[in-house]
Amino acid sequence: MGQDIERTRFDRHDFSRFEARLRAETEVLHELVEQRRLSSHAPVAGLELEAWLIDRHGRPAPCNDAFIERLGSPDVVTELGRFNIEINVPPQPVAGDGLGRLAADLEQAWRRCAEVASAMGLKVVAIGILPTVTDADLTMANLSDRARYRALNQQVLRQRHGRPIRLDIAAPDGSALHVEHRDVMLEAAATSFQVHLQVPADEIVRTYNASLLASAPVVALTGNSPLLFGRRLWQETRIALFEQALNIGTREDGAHAPLGRVGFGSGYAGYSLVECFRENIERFEPLLPIEIDEPAARLAHLRLHNGTIWRWNRPLVGFDADRRPHLRVEHRPMAAGPTIVDMMANLAFAIGLVTALATESAAPESRLPFDAARRNFYEAARLGLDARLRWLDGESCAATDLLAALVPRARAGLATLGVEPSLADGWMDLIEARVAARATGARWQLARLAALGGDLAALTLDYAARQAEGEPVHRW
Repeated sequence: MGQDIERTRFDRHDFSRFEARLRAETEVLHELVEQRRLSSHAPVAGLELEAWLIDRHGRPAPCNDAFIERLGSPDVVTELGRFNIEINVPPQPVAGDGLGRLAADLEQAWRRCAEVASAMGLKVVAIGILPTVTDADLTMANLSDRARYRALNQQVLRQRHGRPIRLDIAAPDGSALHVEHRDVMLEAAATSFQVHLQVPADEIVRTYNASLLASAPVVALTGNSPLLFGRRLWQETRIALFEQALNIGTREDGAHAPLGRVGFGSGYAGYSLVECFRENIERFEPLLPIEIDEPAARLAHLRLHNGTIWRWNRPLVGFDADRRPHLRVEHRPMAAGPTIVDMMANLAFAIGLVTALATESAAPESRLPFDAARRNFYEAARLGLDARLRWLDGESCAATDLLAALVPRARAGLATLGVEPSLADGWMDLIEARVAARATGARWQLARLAALGGDLAALTLDYAARQAEGEPVHRW
């Protein structure tokens, strides 16, 4: 989805040609897997951080083109909304001080963004949903000026046959938010911190399944989106918002249960991740049927189509510097923020836990049905640290108790990956302190909003100031 396009309208011949190329490239990927020709070097991690531009009043500032031009970095690009940006940090080997270099690169990129924003009279803020964003901000006038976004909007509405996109989110207290939109701009209200983990090819299925299992405790730990349009909703409202903002669904097929274009997926992987890419063809109509002048070995159409299906744990095909193809997992459940150190601790916890689960002698996915893992995920999104989650022994327990038990597992996973012990210990100590304090960005936002008498602008500016100071959220 990151590549730009020249066309925004398509006919049936475009769809036919695209699907033919898509099927051919899926067979190429199958052969690469069968013939063991995928890259298999030591684990590598990368990240993407989506963020907001805000003005001095804490309101969204729709000027990402001017900001990005002034910044002059190819690693910082537009997002759907004119008030959003995306920071991409080049991947690093996980072993040794690789995660430390990743953290330093993120810190440097963030500091540069903050400097440029300040020179423009703005601030840059990492948060799952900006408290001050309103329904009126989410209009086509604030759509970033890229053909791919216009095409995405047109194709989503076409597949919905002109029906408005409806947002229905019920809060745990029984209240609910109901909103209708006739464009995709609701998606622009949700910003994430996305982690990429590349592992040797023979470990990728176990890693993908472990990412699914780990998603619920990760969401409970990292919630930072409790507010939308001034309403107190889920601890991680971004999950429901993003799913409903792109609620297209699947092709009609009575043999399958409904499957959202954004969602937790349909099951664990079995033999290979090619299963996910075959499901992409069978269940999801292309959104951007663009014919790309590249050989089938570059898998361009497969990658483009996969980029328009937003699983919370998404398998990706990429290429190493030597142009050898690889598979990796993009772990998408985490909200942006609250601080750089919080996000790096979240990353370390996530990849440490995933590695610990993926390297158990018996596959843990055999001990927790997929439906239970999915229920865990949405319970964690709704209730955060107050959720009760079913784990591998079949018993349900408080999220805080489960997290306390999982931190040592994540430490062990980081050791398996060869992460420098001082780095691993620093981040895991921070996670332990956060769990002990029952502190998340979401819980802080709600408590602070109450103390401020419901002033959303004051909350946003207070959050931005504390984020700039850099102290982890459990010390706020």
